[in-house]
Amino acid sequence: MGSIFDFIDWRGDLSLEQAPFKSVDNIILTRLSYLPLDGIVPGPASGEGEKKAESLSIADTAKLFAERFSGKSQKKKAKNHNFISKEDPILLEAVGKSRRYGSMKLLGFVNQVDPVEEKQFAALSILTGDKSVFITYRGTDDTLVGWKEDFNMSFYDEIPAQAEAVQYLETMDKYFKMPIRIGGHSKGGNLGLYAASFCSKRIRKRIKEIYLNDSPGFNNKVINSEGYQAVKNIIHSYIPEGSVVGMLFEHTNNHTVIKSRRTGLLQHDSYNWEVSRDELVKLEEINKGSRFIANTIKDWMAGLEINQRRDFIEALFTILYSTEASTFPEIGKDWLKNSIAMLQSFTGLDNDSRKMLAKTLRVFFRAIKKNIPVLLP
Repeated sequence: MGSIFDFIDWRGDLSLEQAPFKSVDNIILTRLSYLPLDGIVPGPASGEGEKKAESLSIADTAKLFAERFSGKSQKKKAKNHNFISKEDPILLEAVGKSRRYGSMKLLGFVNQVDPVEEKQFAALSILTGDKSVFITYRGTDDTLVGWKEDFNMSFYDEIPAQAEAVQYLETMDKYFKMPIRIGGHSKGGNLGLYAASFCSKRIRKRIKEIYLNDSPGFNNKVINSEGYQAVKNIIHSYIPEGSVVGMLFEHTNNHTVIKSRRTGLLQHDSYNWEVSRDELVKLEEINKGSRFIANTIKDWMAGLEINQRRDFIEALFTILYSTEASTFPEIGKDWLKNSIAMLQSFTGLDNDSRKMLAKTLRVFFRAIKKNIPVLLP
């Protein structure tokens, strides 16, 4: 068994006409939305008012990207740039050289991080060459804003990135009138399904497939909406055997469990998912660890009122923001200094806030105790 890089070696010389779109293609294309393509791939505004949007082939994108991060001074820039995955630039180079992906067109790249709105959003549209478009939404990056927004899902019916995802789909619709595939990894899959559920009926009729790659679900209000019910039968959901993120919140679809080369939280990384010559390697069910974590988190959330979840998250991120870091890697670079800052922030909380944190953690440990038997023989 191989990885998505092996799949490119095995199938990269075949066009989509010779080998139609597969689940692995979805994995590969969703990774492209994680790349810093600002200033390289045209955004939606570049084609505004025109019948045809500006686009750039993946092959040309790979060349421009390599130029940006090459050269003596640029190497330092690339080294200091916190790629969400160090393998993403390598993947772009590989797909740029392949017949299957190289001629695909990229357009409509958007990348927004707004601390005030608590929004982290990025999206990319790909003309795949088989008379359809693949719209992919980026998952959570390493910013504190991005993770804060994810936690906000536990008490908001709609987070800013979800609203932005709907707007993006509506905006890009004016550029092409063709069948649509939507996909995303982690939060990106959640955004894609949300966009499909709440876009106009006219657009929804053209959506042929929705790919969720270890993506969290929704609350019952979203699941019971007319739009969600209209698209639920075209959802393809993939989770690794030790999934954590993909088991969060509620899902109506059956997951396809796939094999990963790694264990624990590293299974969330789609670069670790095993691939055969034609598809993802499937398993029958998730493992005990995944069931334990999923049940524990569900019981924990059920044991907290909406306002308790909100207050807990606000207090937690108040402590994290006290480091003045904007990303988790920044916190890790000066761990001692930031640990002191967080400890001081915690001790500076008022008595009610500290009591709330302690109570929330007690509910969490009760949930752990309740679900421990899942891990036992």
